[in-house]
Amino acid sequence: MTIEKNIILNNDQINRKIKRIAFQIYEANSTENEVIIAGITGNGFQFAKKITSQLQEISPLTVTLCEVIIDKKNPLHQITTSIDEEAYINKSVILVDDVLYSGTTLIYGVKHFLEVPLKQFKTAVLVDRNFKKYPVKADFKGISLSTSIQEHVDVEFSDTNSIAYLA
Repeated sequence: MTIEKNIILNNDQINRKIKRIAFQIYEANSTENEVIIAGITGNGFQFAKKITSQLQEISPLTVTLCEVIIDKKNPLHQITTSIDEEAYINKSVILVDDVLYSGTTLIYGVKHFLEVPLKQFKTAVLVDRNFKKYPVKADFKGISLSTSIQEHVDVEFSDTNSIAYLA
């Protein structure tokens, strides 16, 4: 049996979603001087890099990119970031992942950032699957998609051709 892949977002659509999310982040942080874009390791970090690049084009904000290293198979393991904790104390932080499914990865990422005082904390995802195990939501999302439990959303990011599909 072959698994059919249905494209849910092509490269142009993903780029438009990234631009819209960047504008929403800028609007939510228009009184700030700096924001931290914290991407969850893997595709979340790739998505965060694209948002960071777009934010730098459209706003005067100082944007710091941060990688959040989470073992997605065992999120109870220690979570670390690519920047020192002091760099995001009393700052506006946006935690970014590619797909929000059960909320497990995002909720453990949120928990890590709750260990320090922040000025503001938001989340951003490209695809929100609407199957939440935890009470976490995406403040900024590219697309909301109701799917069956058997279906899987994959996102492939590249410099020239990103794609999101349902399998």
